[in-house]
Amino acid sequence: MEFQVLCPAPDRSLTAPVPPGRLKARAFSFLIFSALALILAACSGTPKWVSKGGGYMSEKDNKAFYGVGAVTGIRNEPLAKETADNRARADLAKYVDTYTAYLMRDYAASTTAGDFTKSSEEQNVERAVKTFVSAHLSGVQVVDRWEKDEKSGKVTYALAKMDLASFKESVGQMKDLNEAARDFVRKNAERAFDRLQQEEDRRNAK
Repeated sequence: MEFQVLCPAPDRSLTAPVPPGRLKARAFSFLIFSALALILAACSGTPKWVSKGGGYMSEKDNKAFYGVGAVTGIRNEPLAKETADNRARADLAKYVDTYTAYLMRDYAASTTAGDFTKSSEEQNVERAVKTFVSAHLSGVQVVDRWEKDEKSGKVTYALAKMDLASFKESVGQMKDLNEAARDFVRKNAERAFDRLQQEEDRRNAK
């Protein structure tokens, strides 16, 4: 008895030539995909804070001041990091100073009730807070660093952070401030922060 093996007919669609139009479409899709992949890879390499810089930021329930510092061309790595850290703290201090002046203007408005003869008290309070912040800058935490190679040399970036809650608690305990000023800071710090952040966002959007 003879057995005959039957093989399935070959699928000619697999060997049939692809129309030129479809080849062009595939090539175009591949180029688009490759370009998007390169763009995403480039964007993901640089931290968002490097591009955005310092300022007032809210993340979930956490409000904080941020400062960004950078240094180029220092070959000594520990020295480069220290310099970038100090510049980040100095950048953060600028935002804290602006916030303090903003907060103290609100305080003065609430105490003078239209009588601006008490402006000296406002200045004394503002000066005391700024002195306190400057004295505590060395304790500001550096939360991130990033390095990038440029033609001019390696660039070292640093990100410094101060929580609003810590600022509010520390200022609220300052003996140089009277009780009314300390109480005002405790009650109005977050509201003033939100308003100042909104103003900054509007300026950046222009």
